[in-house]
Amino acid sequence: MKNLFKQKVAQEPLYGLWLALADQYSAEICAGAGFDFLLLDGEHSPIDLRTILGQLQAVAAYDVAPIVRPPTDDGVLIKQLLDIGANNLLIPMVESAEQARRIVASTRYPPQGFRGVGSGIARAARWGNDPDYMLTANDNICLILQIESVHGLDNLEAIAATDGVDGIFFGAVDLSASMGFLGQPDHPEVIRAIDDAIRTVKACGKFAGFLSADQAISKHFRDQGANFAAIGVDALLLSNAARSLAHVFKHPHTLIENRGY
Repeated sequence: MKNLFKQKVAQEPLYGLWLALADQYSAEICAGAGFDFLLLDGEHSPIDLRTILGQLQAVAAYDVAPIVRPPTDDGVLIKQLLDIGANNLLIPMVESAEQARRIVASTRYPPQGFRGVGSGIARAARWGNDPDYMLTANDNICLILQIESVHGLDNLEAIAATDGVDGIFFGAVDLSASMGFLGQPDHPEVIRAIDDAIRTVKACGKFAGFLSADQAISKHFRDQGANFAAIGVDALLLSNAARSLAHVFKHPHTLIENRGY
């Protein structure tokens, strides 16, 4: 089966939602909302392999692409995620071309990589019901690497040019901290750095993405050429809506701050 997210992201801007609630029921609610993709965050939420499996199953019936972000670039965990059917991976905190090459190899069957072969008992191959899986799996993986540090920016061109890397994602929150602007992901220097980085990624023939709950910043990066954007976070949508509802009735004559990400 062709990776539709991988095909679409090269053709038009795609918009998605960051899922941090680590729950398959809320994931299914979000799956029907009309987003192009859902990012299952395994780095900053209490998610685990079983939870990710449940979320993948919950959203499978909807026209939305799941992307999974594991907490690390560990090859064993990447193998498990691929086997349960995660075709789109976002790997955090990538800082060198050497690291990028190792991550690529962990997503490929030999001889292109070192992914363990267990498709006969894997959901990804429908437990042996997809006889072509091993022949097509390497090409159908969409691998996105996340740049979140100055060191990563310094090596961006080499990382983006790595064979097997499909796209680069920019984490402005961590990047701003690395640049000396902790808690200021919208600092002008951070914005300029990402603007330049998007151009570098595009020049390498790869696609670029980002996360921002600020609509103006999202539109800015889109206009700079970004191909996909996570434009909100499920936990923050719930938190903001809940606080706002309580505030309207308890303090009807004051304003409430809408906290973004």
